[in-house]
Amino acid sequence: MIILGDDSQRVKDRDAQEYNIRAARAVAEAVRSTLGPKGMDKMLVDSMGDVTITNDGVTILKEMDIDNPTAEMIIEVAETQEDEAGDGTTTAVAIAGELLKNAEDLLEQDIHPTAVIKGYNLASEKARDEVDEIAEQVDPDDEELLQKVAETSMTGKSADLNKEVLADLIVRAVQQVTVEAQDGSHVVDLENVKLETQTGRSAGESELLTGAVVDKDPVHDDMPTSAEDADVLLLNEAIEIEESNVDTNVSIDSPDQLQQFLDQEESQLKEKVQQIVDSGADVVFCQKGIDDMAQHYLAKEGILAARRVKKSDMKFLKNVLGGSIVTDLDSVEDADLGHGSVSRDDEDELFYVEGDDAHGVTMLLRGSTDHVVDELERGVEDALDVVSTTVADGR
Repeated sequence: MIILGDDSQRVKDRDAQEYNIRAARAVAEAVRSTLGPKGMDKMLVDSMGDVTITNDGVTILKEMDIDNPTAEMIIEVAETQEDEAGDGTTTAVAIAGELLKNAEDLLEQDIHPTAVIKGYNLASEKARDEVDEIAEQVDPDDEELLQKVAETSMTGKSADLNKEVLADLIVRAVQQVTVEAQDGSHVVDLENVKLETQTGRSAGESELLTGAVVDKDPVHDDMPTSAEDADVLLLNEAIEIEESNVDTNVSIDSPDQLQQFLDQEESQLKEKVQQIVDSGADVVFCQKGIDDMAQHYLAKEGILAARRVKKSDMKFLKNVLGGSIVTDLDSVEDADLGHGSVSRDDEDELFYVEGDDAHGVTMLLRGSTDHVVDELERGVEDALDVVSTTVADGR
């Protein structure tokens, strides 16, 4: 009877403890140099040659190629911290590494691991009590204090250079998506805060927009580029000729038959465009494709249209405009249309979409290069999480 495979390893007793502690501490050592105001960024290169430059603990640990089971447990510490608090991942891992280092000293004094664990549990409870003692009450309207919280979160990261500007945007964004519950507590819905990035400008030129940003162009040059007080159709159906699922051949005996076939396709597209016109829509954001002929007819009707809009953008537009995402033009109703204003920024080649009663805000983060805006986005995401947790917890 074979219990263990030929290539399996077995480590036990004191050797196993040392092996596990060494592996966990190696992970902690890998990220601790990124901690604090003097923390250094890491450059990570994956097997495909893609480069990530970051100061964010959980990003470093996720990108690192680790196959040690103990080290993976330490990575789970960072991931849990990221999910629950949004920031402090490097700190959590560094503390775990230091606790293991001290545990090693205790084990060498022949203190049993169970006693060490019990001691750490008691210390954890004591630490929680101390935190409760020193925690300060935070008023959700206290912008100055919330900005300090945001700035602290961004300290030591690439967002640090413009942290005053960014902290102001973060606090305003959180305040716009905060609602007061019946019991007096505050609920922050970060689903309604969207981050968009753009290269070629300074991070200090980042801005907060009430509504959504859609990085698309009008599908036809003759279309209007803006619409005030518009009815907006969010469409998840292609405005194209419906093709059959099976391969088909059409036999044609004369040029007239070919023309008839083409006319029929054209009338199909005309009918789809007419359905959009009849719905009363002034603007169409389509998640799928729009045929060249349909683009021409939409432009003739003075309807602004954008195609292949991202699914995430469509869901966000639904929140901003208050409409529904339509999957079948035959069943479109007035209640399905969203309402708001659409304007075009030709310099940045973006649509700005504002709803009449917008439930969403967009932070447009700018930076000089892709690596800069990627790291800026990670820093701002952490600060958003921390400020929203502070507002929701009230401490």
